[in-house]
Amino acid sequence: MKLKVGVIFGGKSSEHEVSLMSATSILKVMDKNKYEVIPIGITREGEWYIYKGDFEKILKDEWLPEAKKAYMPSDNGYKGIFTIENGKVEKHELDVVFPVLHGPNGEDGTIQGLFELAGIPYVSCNVLSSSVAMDKVFTKRLLEQAGLPQAHYKVYMKNDITKSLEQTIKDIEQNFEYPCFIKPANLGSSVGITKAHNEKELAEGLKLASKYDRKILVEEFIEGREIECSVLGNDNPKASLPGEIIPCNEFYDYQAKYFDEGKSRLLIPAPLSEEKTEEIKQLAVKAYKALDCQIMARVDVFLQKDTQKVYINELNTIPGFTKISMYPKLWEASGLSYSKLIDELIRLSIERFEENRSQSI
Repeated sequence: MKLKVGVIFGGKSSEHEVSLMSATSILKVMDKNKYEVIPIGITREGEWYIYKGDFEKILKDEWLPEAKKAYMPSDNGYKGIFTIENGKVEKHELDVVFPVLHGPNGEDGTIQGLFELAGIPYVSCNVLSSSVAMDKVFTKRLLEQAGLPQAHYKVYMKNDITKSLEQTIKDIEQNFEYPCFIKPANLGSSVGITKAHNEKELAEGLKLASKYDRKILVEEFIEGREIECSVLGNDNPKASLPGEIIPCNEFYDYQAKYFDEGKSRLLIPAPLSEEKTEEIKQLAVKAYKALDCQIMARVDVFLQKDTQKVYINELNTIPGFTKISMYPKLWEASGLSYSKLIDELIRLSIERFEENRSQSI
């Protein structure tokens, strides 16, 4: 019997198009001898559809005209998704769902809560770790509790910035040197992030970040190398070989990550000593456990130029899965192919589901 896997793409967040790219890559490599794949699209307005057409149309965002309106009930006894057409209800059972959704309403624990209520295994961290990892501020506070090294930061609220931009800038300049980073607390893919070199760029960065979130993170700039590490597993997670990013832009921003293919350099594995490689892998696993992550996450770190100290930057619980994305490429370099990685992610999600179910009986 083939496993019925719902691959969910799109979503309401500003990372919608990244999801289309990631999902297309996953759909193409999934073993059709093992899985009955059910592509499920969510529009920018939040409407759900089942799509059974050419995967390339997902990549081009031309899938919707061929899709059928769908509904995902939270009923634990239903375990599937259904369509209604001409008064006829068609049920599509799901053994597991793979949410390839980046950003709010996909990576932040909300949709994971739906799958928990529906009683369907899902390829993602659970509700709590998803929501915590999505919020950069809560992530940093938990990493602090775990004693893990990270850059100096401070949190500002949109309301305070709007009411008194000058005072906010003054406070930041008293606490940070230029350049510094301004980030929305709850977005990924470097959306809304600014590297500010002066007061003008700082003001513009605060205004930009405020368009995306009510909570703004200001962070010191760590001069050094950008290193990423893929982590996989439940109670006994493993880390991949680290990889290094040499960004084509001043930092690895949204454009560089997904559209300037071939311009940024990805060094896989990163040119590091055995000792530093092992240190980064161990820190990545510690950060993963500190947030109680399961299934998968990508841990991003900085390696400071002068001191060679490693700083944890952030964790991404549904990392990019495009053909140039670090998460699958790092596992390929570590001996786990893209298709086998998909198999392992699905296996881990079912393993966790069965364990949780046995504990609740």
